[in-house]
Amino acid sequence: MMDGCKGPQVYAFNPSGKATTNGYGGGGGGGTVGEKFLQHLQERVNSVRSKSNRHYQDLQPKGNVKSAVLAEALASYGLPQTDFIEPQIECYLKSVNFVETLADVYRRMDSCPQFEISRMYLEQCAIFRGLSDPKLFKKCLKSARKQAVDVHSKVVLSAWLRFDRREDELLGVSAMDCCGRSIECPKSSLVPGYNPESATDPCTCHQKPIQDDDTEDFAGDEECSTSITHGHEDDYDMSFCIGDDEVRCRRFNMASLSRPFEAMLYDGFMESRREKINFSQNGISAKGMKAAETFSRTKSMESFDPDTVLELLSLANKFCCNEMKFACDAYLASLVSDMDSAMLLIEYGLEETAYVLVAACLQVLLRELPNSMHNPNVSRLFCSSEGKDRLSSAGHASFLLYYFLAQSAMEEDMKSNTTVMLLERLGELSSVGWQKQLAFHQLGCVMLERKEYKDAQRCFEAAVEAGHVYSLAGIARANYKRGHVYKAYKLMNSIISDYTPSGWMYQERSLYCHGNEKMMDLSTATELDPTLSYPYKYRAVSMVEENRIDAAISEINKVIGFKISPDCLELRAWFLIALEDYEGALRDVRALLTLDPQYVMFHGKLQGDKLVELLRHTVQQHSQADCWMQLYDRWSSVDDIGSLAVVRHMLANDPGKSLLLFRQSLLLLRLNSHRAAMRSLREARNQATSEHERLVYEGWILYDTGYREEAISKAEESISIQRSFEAYFLKAYVLSETNSDSEASLYVIKLLEEALRCPSDGLRKGQALSNLASIYVDVDNLDNAIDCYMNALNIKHTRAHQGLARVYHLKNQRKSAYDEMTKLIEKASYNASAYEKRSEYCDREMAKNDLRMATKLDPLRTYPYRYRAAVLMDDHKESEAISELTKVIAFKPDIHLLHLRAAFHDSMSEPTSTIRDCEAALCLDSNHADTLELYSKARQRSNEQQST
Repeated sequence: MMDGCKGPQVYAFNPSGKATTNGYGGGGGGGTVGEKFLQHLQERVNSVRSKSNRHYQDLQPKGNVKSAVLAEALASYGLPQTDFIEPQIECYLKSVNFVETLADVYRRMDSCPQFEISRMYLEQCAIFRGLSDPKLFKKCLKSARKQAVDVHSKVVLSAWLRFDRREDELLGVSAMDCCGRSIECPKSSLVPGYNPESATDPCTCHQKPIQDDDTEDFAGDEECSTSITHGHEDDYDMSFCIGDDEVRCRRFNMASLSRPFEAMLYDGFMESRREKINFSQNGISAKGMKAAETFSRTKSMESFDPDTVLELLSLANKFCCNEMKFACDAYLASLVSDMDSAMLLIEYGLEETAYVLVAACLQVLLRELPNSMHNPNVSRLFCSSEGKDRLSSAGHASFLLYYFLAQSAMEEDMKSNTTVMLLERLGELSSVGWQKQLAFHQLGCVMLERKEYKDAQRCFEAAVEAGHVYSLAGIARANYKRGHVYKAYKLMNSIISDYTPSGWMYQERSLYCHGNEKMMDLSTATELDPTLSYPYKYRAVSMVEENRIDAAISEINKVIGFKISPDCLELRAWFLIALEDYEGALRDVRALLTLDPQYVMFHGKLQGDKLVELLRHTVQQHSQADCWMQLYDRWSSVDDIGSLAVVRHMLANDPGKSLLLFRQSLLLLRLNSHRAAMRSLREARNQATSEHERLVYEGWILYDTGYREEAISKAEESISIQRSFEAYFLKAYVLSETNSDSEASLYVIKLLEEALRCPSDGLRKGQALSNLASIYVDVDNLDNAIDCYMNALNIKHTRAHQGLARVYHLKNQRKSAYDEMTKLIEKASYNASAYEKRSEYCDREMAKNDLRMATKLDPLRTYPYRYRAAVLMDDHKESEAISELTKVIAFKPDIHLLHLRAAFHDSMSEPTSTIRDCEAALCLDSNHADTLELYSKARQRSNEQQST
């Protein structure tokens, strides 16, 4: 039973706690859970119908017959139980002192050789991978590509950048298409050398070739060119005999091909004295030898066919003709354009160790991920030890390559044999500590998922030996799975006593104890790291076991309020079903399917869409028009989860509606579900029915990647086809993010005014009015700003209250500002930000109360901690101020928090701590001006102290 309960999903069990073969209590019979569920429902309906009318009357007060049937059916399968839920071991690097880790990385990067910076950025990628903000990982990945020196690194990192955007999901886009920037251009990646400045320049792929007006030189040189290509018979002074063919050559030219040829033709060998040399046993045809003779004069491959060039490549390898090999390599690499050509030529490249050719083939395979790994030949090449050795011989086996391949495989199927083999190769290529920690820890996580607990423990132990303390939690879990509960408990005890306590330590130890001790560990885990979802889930399920379902819903709501996830939504849906609140349950199931469309419920046996279908029949049906009205209500009440559910319902009625998919992506971004948001945006782009609409969605995708100029170009191209609200809005939004001067602001105002003149619905126009008002504030036009905010409120854009409050504050009307934020708090379902903002418009005590509420609702908001710390410093309570910041930095390392704590340390004359926090902050953002200034002063002061 416990083996089947791993992972983030919540699984249901029968009330008796006895395991069932299908995960629900249906016994070991045939058929899927869905079929058994439906069969149970049908049997129950028939049973009800067969009863007398008096039984039917007894059921009526409880609601619809189907509702009662559904409730009884679900009750028979049972609610989740506390004994069978557990957190995952995270498959990322996790430091016990994250700030010191960041500082150490920054110090090493600051002093490392220029050509090693790319590898340092890769280490940063591994560290940031486990953080909630995906932008940090993307930024480091892009920096690693900019600083790359060799072709191999450029190819892998460019492909990884493309994969991170999942461009393979875009219809009509080829793997080898260029995005317009050198940093991801497939041709630029094959050019060796260190040139970080040009990495972000536009590539030459889409530029028209410059033609010379003076074409007479070409005509005049034609005769000379022909003579060079074909040569003159009088110049030949020797021949190579291949079978019955004789290839006339010039001895000096052939000797110039390589040192071995020179030695053979001039250095005392018999061939040096012969006019005719038998070359039949060297594996080259007469045609190939003629080509070699031509190359010895022209140094060009342009006139040869691919088969001939392959012969020349083989000859170049045998006789060490480096120049000819390089020319063959480059020529063959230019022929690689798709999977077919890559699979055909990579074998030749590996056989002849042709570096550029293998790089070109590798580039196609990587840019086609994850689909290319479904090809057995590709899988065999990357996964087998033999394939890794062949790649190594050609200079293309690296930790970087297998890190990328392993992450792709883990996203595709964490338990697959492919994932295991790639991680094994990754471990073999690990050379430094962090690489070994990552490779062995991730392999341990995969083995844990596969229920291979001995192997998992062995991998975690290797990771710990390499210095990864968090892998001790993996060892404890593997011991627990093998029945050694006390050993696991002792291990976690030792971690807590040996290191600075973290939330994950107490969370893990809670698995291995019971009763009050368990609840105390979970409370401590939440106190140290309120972002951990398992303690909330456990407490909620334990409340259900005590028949306190309302309290359970309140508990799970605490984490859903600031950190939405499919497993928590599933759990709340269970509780709502138990209360026969099928509307609420249906809302949560639809919302979780928006986050993860493949999510499988009920012990991994029932697709979420199937449960939607079952629940749908228990609630009132709504037309598309009704759904639009519901969406307006949810949107205006700042109920993002409810809005998600409505959009999901609308998409079920109209699957190809790109407009709805775009709205869905906006909602997901609000909920910090970046991956799901970008998936929706890609779907919107694919479903777009017009060119101008598709260009807008492509612009948003480019903006998310950091390509702002390209995003603006897409918007302009869309406007040139057809004026539309979304095109103008996109252009205005990107420009406002790019330029903040007054001239740019005035131009943004014009764009937003144009957007508002175009047709759109109130939801989007309310957002545009708010944005326009914000720009008016920036240019000190407060009266126009008020008008825009009021217009936005008139069409139910509730968030405009916050902007209006800001304007009142700027007009020194603090009471009006406070009242506006109070209105927002009363209307919004999720109002942590509103409490935070209202604190700016009241006295200190009221501000403290509001910020305390903001932290309670959303502990990830950093401003309340900074405010409280600043107040403590003003009251000369330095230690308490430092402690307030340290508390949040432990689970949310933020540059502003680190900078503030560094400033506090500096005011307390603690240069060592100041320098550490500055270095950690600069690791997150190396260009943060205030931190750079503070860092410079602290280092100078530290040097002065040391010198004295």
